Amino acid sequence: MKNYVITIDGGTTNTRCILWDNTNKKMAEERRGVGVRNTAIDGNNQKLKAAVKECLENLLAAEHLGYDQVYRIIASGMITSDVGLVEIPHLTAPAGLEELARAVVPVKLEEICPLPIYFIPGIKNAIADISLDNYEAMDIMRGEEVESVAVIDRYFSGKPMLLVLPGSHNKFVSINDKGKIEGCLTSISGEILASITNNTILAKSVSREYVEEESYDRKWLLAGYRNARKTGLGRACFSGRILNLFAETDTRKIANYILGASLQGDIEAIQNSDAIKIYENMDIIVCGKNPLRQALVDILKFEGVGGEIRSFVSEEENATAALGAYLVALKSNII
Repeated sequence: MKNYVITIDGGTTNTRCILWDNTNKKMAEERRGVGVRNTAIDGNNQKLKAAVKECLENLLAAEHLGYDQVYRIIASGMITSDVGLVEIPHLTAPAGLEELARAVVPVKLEEICPLPIYFIPGIKNAIADISLDNYEAMDIMRGEEVESVAVIDRYFSGKPMLLVLPGSHNKFVSINDKGKIEGCLTSISGEILASITNNTILAKSVSREYVEEESYDRKWLLAGYRNARKTGLGRACFSGRILNLFAETDTRKIANYILGASLQGDIEAIQNSDAIKIYENMDIIVCGKNPLRQALVDILKFEGVGGEIRSFVSEEENATAALGAYLVALKSNII
């Protein structure tokens, strides 16, 4: 009897497969440190195909199952891009659960597995004829749409929301009063923080270490944030070195300061960008892991952005995208 569903979440640097039973309970997980970055570097997707194949086979073997017991395999994320397994065109916003469900595409990839894989497309902002006059309003997502679906399912109350999805690329997703994704905004602040921490003169000042949950310090975070707002990121960062040389030897506090400085541009972006719509008193849901989640909550509250600000903590660590993909599959009646 076919009682199981597998979700594939394919990102830039990692691929994760999760096995679910027919009650939507997570049974097992396999992951590999291979993603679309490998395709971009190698010029082909052979490593990605091999990683997905291995994940699927090991997932089933660990639970003593065969493909004859799997009802559906569902994939989302960068794995649906031109450097993934199969390129699936973006949907155009506004789009939500129903639109995603209608757009699911089954593809047979026998070199990976004997079952068709159902690919969920990403979503792009509704900007046509992009030029220097309007390019800033354009943005795209692959993978965050299913994360958003899971968060919307839990929190949507009939009014607009802003979802904050932190990572190497921080994603801000605006949800309209119909529960549909209206647009998104992406920043590379996570990558900028990584570069500052490891590859600049600030590396010594922060001991090449990021803020950990136990070392999180709101006071120093906001100090960095305020200075970046006043003097810009470059100056604020060098001021972190000044602090370390003359005022504070604890590199963990300087790391908090640099984290705050690196996030300042994101808040300025959501307040001024044409890519998303911010409504007065809209609820804000901040996802991800601490300390980054708490840092964003504290900064948003400090700036007075939006109405109620809440933290979303997934019941299953890192399974938000998989849960969203499962909800899309249910809506599309493929499971």
